[in-house]
Amino acid sequence: MEDHVATPVTLCDWAGGVEAIGRLIGAFYDRVETIDVFDPVFPGGVSPAHREAVTAWWVEVFGGPSRYTQEYGGYPNMVRHHRNLQITAEQRATFVSTMSLAADDAALPADPEFRSALLAYVEWGTRLALANSQLGATPPPRAPVPRWGWGEAPPYQP
Repeated sequence: MEDHVATPVTLCDWAGGVEAIGRLIGAFYDRVETIDVFDPVFPGGVSPAHREAVTAWWVEVFGGPSRYTQEYGGYPNMVRHHRNLQITAEQRATFVSTMSLAADDAALPADPEFRSALLAYVEWGTRLALANSQLGATPPPRAPVPRWGWGEAPPYQP
């Protein structure tokens, strides 16, 4: 008898699919628009088009369809949007805590394994964005969109 190792469900599917990731990004930017530290990055608020593009990015990163790559230009486009923004350490840390709260607002799964994977991506991604946003930064011109997984703890199965 052959052993079969089941492939874990993607983070996108575990979250509730594209619609759930859209709720997360919407809840996040709703909060961002009320936090003064983000005013220099999002003067005038966050447009529906920006929310849609970021939703496509997160869906792809979390194992869903590759819409960001196909429609928005993948990694090079994401890096281009962060170039010369001069993101601060305070903005980066506030981004992380705000995303955690937005996950609650969006009613994403609260199991520790999912939240650990979600916040691991946010920590990793915001640290790259911070570095790539500084004047004179030279991020790699090409890289794949990351495909984030479960890390150390697989999805919890009751």
